Amino acid sequence: MKKRRKERKMQPNLQDYDTIYKQFKWKDAEKEVRFFDKNKTKLNMAYMISQNASILKEKIAIHWENAKGQQKNFTFEQLEKESNKFANLLKKLGIKKGDRCFIFLPRIPELYFSFLGILKAGAIAGTLFPAFGPEGLEPRLEKGQVKLLVTNSELLERVRKTKNKLKYIIVVGKKKSKKKISKAKTKAREISYEETKNLSPKFKIVKTNKDDAAIMLFTSGTARTPLAGIVLPHKAIIQQILTAKWVLDLRQNDIYWCTADPGWITGIVYGIIAPSSLGVTSIVYEGRFDPDKWYEIIERNKVSVLYTAPTAIRMLMASNAHKKYNLSSIRHVCSTGEALNPAALEWGKKVFGTFIYDSYWQTETGAIVIANYPCLKIKKGSMGKPVPGIKATILNEKGKELPANEIGLLALEPGWPSMMTQIWKHPELYKSYFVRDAKGKKWYITKDLAYKDKEGYYFFVGRADEIIKTAGERVAPWEVEKVLSQHYAIAEAAVVGKPCAVRGEIVTAFIVLKDKYDKYGKKEKLKQNIVMFVKKRLAGHAYPREIYFVKELPKTRSGKIMRLVINALIKKEKINITAIANPECIEEIKKVIESQGK
Repeated sequence: MKKRRKERKMQPNLQDYDTIYKQFKWKDAEKEVRFFDKNKTKLNMAYMISQNASILKEKIAIHWENAKGQQKNFTFEQLEKESNKFANLLKKLGIKKGDRCFIFLPRIPELYFSFLGILKAGAIAGTLFPAFGPEGLEPRLEKGQVKLLVTNSELLERVRKTKNKLKYIIVVGKKKSKKKISKAKTKAREISYEETKNLSPKFKIVKTNKDDAAIMLFTSGTARTPLAGIVLPHKAIIQQILTAKWVLDLRQNDIYWCTADPGWITGIVYGIIAPSSLGVTSIVYEGRFDPDKWYEIIERNKVSVLYTAPTAIRMLMASNAHKKYNLSSIRHVCSTGEALNPAALEWGKKVFGTFIYDSYWQTETGAIVIANYPCLKIKKGSMGKPVPGIKATILNEKGKELPANEIGLLALEPGWPSMMTQIWKHPELYKSYFVRDAKGKKWYITKDLAYKDKEGYYFFVGRADEIIKTAGERVAPWEVEKVLSQHYAIAEAAVVGKPCAVRGEIVTAFIVLKDKYDKYGKKEKLKQNIVMFVKKRLAGHAYPREIYFVKELPKTRSGKIMRLVINALIKKEKINITAIANPECIEEIKKVIESQGK
């Protein structure tokens, strides 16, 4: 315990937010990265990691383990050599600067080697969530005009079922098998990843320009929103490193765990690029969420910094398993992906000895843009203040800046290094993210609703397209969820709007009960109790008129609730649900909706 109290007194990397924010210029942050040239125009995201290998050598870069208990350590020198071998394979295959090379793998070491190898070769690296089925893969491979795909023998069957224009498929663990597999629909050449073993561990990194495309990641598409290939430039690393230092408070002696899957942006930026560039040891766990396993990993590896999702935190809260473990190594915890409720904030202080610091960003912003910092006080429910270098505001629908405490669209002034540079082959969609305010000033529109208080703290309200309009009133799903999370019987909840001929929409809640109450027989009585709980704490019009009890909510593997999927299920819309890590809960939700409808 003495050691933990001593660590709490460590001075944060960002000590004087107000002064830094006033004085900061992005040019000042360029010193955080290594350019190829004195003019600071040539930059490759992988270069800094490569430089670390020559200095840190035998230091562990990645500690990998899976659900079966297998563990492996990879040093910075090994990370360098293995990614170089993969880059040489790409060169051998004729992959050139700007070619799209995607990865469709679970969290195995080869994912990290190949991702860095693609960047080194000057190609555009993309990742695909390993839960995707053929229907999820096909449009992404097609829209991204992907030339090469890295997968494994287990996922290869799904790839073969897609119509694609791939030229190469590199397969990890490719073996001759007697098992009958489907005939590929295309003529892509399949190559074993094992071919990298005989290639040189040395590679001259392609000197890309700082504005060249480095990463492409597709945001989920629905009937209302087209599938968008977000493109981030190499210079994004400037902001990614800086925010890792200022928000995640990372330093070289940390044992760091980002729980997000690299199939999503958080797992790429803060699971691969930022920690490896800073010379930090990262934990990689290839396995599904399990409270005991997570706590055991933290205790055994002495994890000092944790970056995770609010939903995962709520699931940890519901398990109450922390009492069996020594978590004193933790000094800093951050979250992202959705709003952090006040109950989780207090729980973090009790269990980890530190508050949980919420952060806000999007795939399109490329890095954290608003956050809470160790040097500033935390306001419950707030996502914090803008990162130095980011100017934020709240606009109404006519582009007028709103005063404190008024809800509107969260907007950011363009020009930060990690901002998306294009949406692949969709210029009109890209333009739709930018507007001119009443004074003619250009702003990037996040499409999220928020408000700021008089002290400059920002509060998330909800997605502009997810706001529930019921009987003329606007209800933010997140605000209802926040209240529901404080109910004694509720483990987690998701709130959506259900079409109603009279009210337009009605507030509808999907609730997972804590174990003790899940077996509780009088569910109707519990529903009434929940309704009154929300009415008293939020508003008379904002309570859920329909409540569905389910065993599980659809989430990404990193723990983010997929509210859009629930929305589609209740509105009977068509949506691609192959991105969901736990598709087995979809059928349960459908049955529950149908049974209540009867």
